[in-house]
Amino acid sequence: MINWNWECVTINGMNPEEINRIVERFKLLKPFLNEKQLRLWSAAEALSIGYKGIWAVARATGVSRRAITVGKKELAGKCSVSQPDHVRRPGGGRKKIQEKDPTLKTELEQLIDPYTRGDPESPLKWTAKSVRHLADELKQRGHQVSYQLVAELLKGMNYSLQANQKTREGGKHPDRNAQFEHINEQVKRYQAAGQPVLSVDAKKKELVGPFKNGGHEIRPKGDPEEVNVYDFKIPALGKVTPYGVYDVMQNSGWVNVGVDHDTAQFAVASIRYWWLLTGKHCYPEAKQLLIMADAGGSNSRRCRLWKLELQKLANETGLEISVCHFPPGTSKWNKIEHRLFSFISQNWRGKPLVSHQVIVNMIAATKTKTGLKVNCQLDLNKYPLGIKVSNQEMASIHLVTDPFHGEWNYSILPA
Repeated sequence: MINWNWECVTINGMNPEEINRIVERFKLLKPFLNEKQLRLWSAAEALSIGYKGIWAVARATGVSRRAITVGKKELAGKCSVSQPDHVRRPGGGRKKIQEKDPTLKTELEQLIDPYTRGDPESPLKWTAKSVRHLADELKQRGHQVSYQLVAELLKGMNYSLQANQKTREGGKHPDRNAQFEHINEQVKRYQAAGQPVLSVDAKKKELVGPFKNGGHEIRPKGDPEEVNVYDFKIPALGKVTPYGVYDVMQNSGWVNVGVDHDTAQFAVASIRYWWLLTGKHCYPEAKQLLIMADAGGSNSRRCRLWKLELQKLANETGLEISVCHFPPGTSKWNKIEHRLFSFISQNWRGKPLVSHQVIVNMIAATKTKTGLKVNCQLDLNKYPLGIKVSNQEMASIHLVTDPFHGEWNYSILPA
């Protein structure tokens, strides 16, 4: 059946609701009607409509106008059928395209996927394979097809439009699974002892201003919110970097929205804000802190400044800070990605991030049915780039590496 939008169509005084009722009746009856019964029912519907009834029923149901015309003659007794019990006359009906052109499907498959079908020189190798392009190429090869027929053939061959899917992760470290198991054991151990467990990461930078934000928002029909055509940064507003701290045990998030560079100082400052404003009140007896972080970025396992700033935090709080980094290329498994950041993105979808205050308010308003709560603040501090950490400063860090992959798993003790 042809999917037809009747919202703006009026035929012979019929409104869209009446046309849609015909469509609904057709959907209900079609499984129980043979070809002749379908033809007669369509003709009866066309007669009930009157002027342009054949056209309307044909567009709504997909039954050909010729078949409806024959059905009207049969209802009027003007078309004699030699064998009334038969659905159609012997030998009647159009032959299937596969019977008349047996090589059509094979050549269509070659055009769709030249790499797997053995035709690397296909003219459509570097072209968008629309049904119109495929039909044109098949016509050049001597096949009598239309783009509608190509679409039907592809559907029958179980082809559909497919988007790219991110599944290849590149090289896998041989101890990747073992590191995940190590992290899991550490988390369970800390949770059993009532010690805080954090998942941290920086969300992608966002332009501030009237810029397009992906997604849709409920608004009056025909009145979308207008935004800039081009995404050129507004100097007075710039960009923001939301750094998230997700408390696994409390199912709560803390987001520090920075307006400067995403550095290790900024990352540790965000964790410090979480501890001072939330953490120490939720865990008054805490002696240890476990942080799960990606292997790269501002909290990189190779970053000297990250370890030095964590040492300062350990000295200030008296906490033994342990860090477990996820193996390279596995940042999507970090809990903060699907426990916090995904819900923030859902909450502000379709809404331009026009100001710092709007960003803070929308992040803080994020919540879920499972009880997620989010606190957020704007961080106007400066975090300069290019800070070097000397060997002497590194030697002052009370760093204890784990026997299993000490570059991924380590603890920093307070001085």
